[in-house]
Amino acid sequence: MSKNEILGPQKLGPLTPLVGEWEGNVGIDLSYHNKEDETTPTGYFEKAWFKPIPIVENGQQTMEGLNYQMTAWRHGEEAMDPFHDEVGYLLWDKVNGQVIRCFAVPRGLAILAGGDAGSRDKALHFKAIPGAEGYGLSQNLYLLQRARAISFESSFIFNEDGTFSYTSDLVLKLAATGGEMHHTDKNTLHLVKRYHPGSQFS
Repeated sequence: MSKNEILGPQKLGPLTPLVGEWEGNVGIDLSYHNKEDETTPTGYFEKAWFKPIPIVENGQQTMEGLNYQMTAWRHGEEAMDPFHDEVGYLLWDKVNGQVIRCFAVPRGLAILAGGDAGSRDKALHFKAIPGAEGYGLSQNLYLLQRARAISFESSFIFNEDGTFSYTSDLVLKLAATGGEMHHTDKNTLHLVKRYHPGSQFS
């Protein structure tokens, strides 16, 4: 942060820069393709939005947060159905210095990931492990048999030019190959619409 940079109170802590609508066209998805029986990269275009939610109170715990959606289309298929869609929440626990990402994708997979963070951090890291008492994940029975998730890690990086980048790494045990693979995604998005009090989010 520049010495001359003046920032507001950042009620949402490190999540504050995300508020609004975003687009990115440099996404790369590395995943296993069953029909071709190979792991290959795929380029994609993505739209995302992040909207503030009311304060969350769990007894003595208070959290600020956003609900969000991220939807992606393979390059050349922007007018067709998306190949990825996720909805969830990003939460900021100021007292305990934690950021939390809880989301689901329509493959029958739900993830609750988290990590340590300061109120003005420019990099947020989330991690989940199946069976963990805290940050874990759950998947449907078919995925458990064919593509069992072993771990999940993700990072959000706020860049100096006002864009934000993310990476994600979902490690899978694939029945088709008998081995492990890293299903990874990364993209950089730019803000296309800001949200302000009194404005319509829709």
